[in-house]
Amino acid sequence: MTLRCLIACAFAAAATAACRDATPPPMSSTSAATPPPAAVPRDPHTYARPDEAKVTHVALDLAADFQAKTLAGTATLTIARSPSAASLTVDTADLTIAKVTDGAGRTLTHTLGAADAVLGRPLTIALPPGVTTVVIAYTTSPQAAALQWLSPAQTAGKKHPYLFSQGEAILTRSWVPTQDSPAIRQTYEARITVPAPLVAVMSAERLTPDGVALPDGRRRFDFRLTHPVPPYLFAIAVGELATRAISARTAVIAEPSVVDAAASEFADLEKMVAAAEALYGPYQWGRYDVLVMPPSFPFGGMENPMLTFATPTVLAGDRSLTSLIAHELAHSWSGNLVTNATWNDFWLNEGFTVYFELRIMEALYGADRMAMLEVLGRRELQDEIAGLGETSRDTHLRLALTGRNPDDGMTAVPYNKGAALLRLIEQTVGRAKLDAWLRSWFGRRAFTSATTDDFVADLRTNLLANDAALEAKLNLPAWIDGPGIPANATQPAATAFGQVDAAAARFTNGAVASSLDTRGWVTQQWLRFLGALPESLTPAQLADLDRAFGFSKAGNSEILFAWLRIAIRHRYEPAMPALEHFLTSQGRRKFLRPLYDDLMKTPWGPPVARRLYQRARPTYHAVSVATLDTIVK
Repeated sequence: MTLRCLIACAFAAAATAACRDATPPPMSSTSAATPPPAAVPRDPHTYARPDEAKVTHVALDLAADFQAKTLAGTATLTIARSPSAASLTVDTADLTIAKVTDGAGRTLTHTLGAADAVLGRPLTIALPPGVTTVVIAYTTSPQAAALQWLSPAQTAGKKHPYLFSQGEAILTRSWVPTQDSPAIRQTYEARITVPAPLVAVMSAERLTPDGVALPDGRRRFDFRLTHPVPPYLFAIAVGELATRAISARTAVIAEPSVVDAAASEFADLEKMVAAAEALYGPYQWGRYDVLVMPPSFPFGGMENPMLTFATPTVLAGDRSLTSLIAHELAHSWSGNLVTNATWNDFWLNEGFTVYFELRIMEALYGADRMAMLEVLGRRELQDEIAGLGETSRDTHLRLALTGRNPDDGMTAVPYNKGAALLRLIEQTVGRAKLDAWLRSWFGRRAFTSATTDDFVADLRTNLLANDAALEAKLNLPAWIDGPGIPANATQPAATAFGQVDAAAARFTNGAVASSLDTRGWVTQQWLRFLGALPESLTPAQLADLDRAFGFSKAGNSEILFAWLRIAIRHRYEPAMPALEHFLTSQGRRKFLRPLYDDLMKTPWGPPVARRLYQRARPTYHAVSVATLDTIVK
């Protein structure tokens, strides 16, 4: 790993015996005085007061109990404090706090505030003069929102249980008591004890890749991340795992029955990293590995440093859905290297990343692939805006999430409207100038967090050179604080869609499906074809399509998803078994939300939705459940 900048801490002896072996290796420590905290933007989604006392490093010593479905042990926090600071406030959610001490084991007074449905509970710890290390002994709740405990039956191998975390946006506080804000970056280290033969992995350097056998039959795994990250990027997974190397710095990790297929699917990992580096500078995290998750993982991917978590729904068998990996890799610059300072600035993570993803895909697979992805993204944005309302505040790039769950802002708008703004900037100033500015942005601001105002000021000074006429062409206020898609947006087009649209028109005008020339079509072309079909199709037309192309049996999750939406709209009974299997065998929120919503809006679908949801809800992650509970009523 390059650019090491370890901010160490004393890993105190307050850890419970259950979390350690008799003679553990020493964790890092420092006796140097910590500097006072630097100013950070006000984040409405944290109880922290970082201007008084700010967490700079977290050291975890936790044991996983699969029977109790808990993690238990200690979090040792190193803090930077102002001379006048009397207390430290951290974020928690459903944690049982057993004890709080300083680094020498002396008890510190602490109080838990009232619980808030979104923010959890503040833990306020009294700070005697000179104290810069706080040790919190605690246990997570079996219902911790960030953690999902899977039974063996819910895994691919069916033999061993599985645990994984999902911290974005503000769920890390349900398994780590810390200042859970993207503006408060922290380094971390961890010692994780698990039952043998399970393996623990984290979003950090693996110091003991094979684990250390303990006398009681368990295994201990040690980790460290020496680059400061926002806590939503702390991540853990525990299960029966195998690894396949792709290159010296990339690998695929998955359950043994999945790992070979995953390694084949992601064979271009190293090429992707090299392509990204050629665009925007060196990859600064050391390794780039991909962990293929169990089906209940709620997102397509999560850009945890050094270890992207990826849904198994991208294992299409033909590498056609690997743009998702390009997206998560791009986050190693936009999101992980430079992070949105608050969730109102979420587009700085995702808009930049979608643009970067498009550029990686162009470099690897050509301009046609990029163009198709961009056209599909614009359609997704238009559909999202139509659903939210043309004048909705949630269609602005700068969001207004105070008093709301930040997940409310995770729509297609920050992703695709943000990318559209960067495409407009590219068109206005030229690609070479934009690329130079982006490299500079990531380089100058590495390992920091930024606001939308920071973006505007930096763009104005370092790219636009304070040229008022050039800035007027962009009309930044309409993009950042205005609704919908501004009138000066570029209009994406993909020539590869010409033959697709012609085929859809032929079918609409009476041609049989088997007569259509679909040779060589990639996923994006099939998605365009399905989206170009008439709103209303006859049962005979649906059967013809299914017979010719096998949509109801598609192994490609994106194509199957698009087909199932058409099937629900028409109550196409031959696709209902596929719909039932799809909804009960994977937990990706991107697929679940529209399908359940489509069912609930039909005259016949609500009972079906309720029956399937009752069956599947226990297998979904809390992130998906929180969304679906509002739909399936």
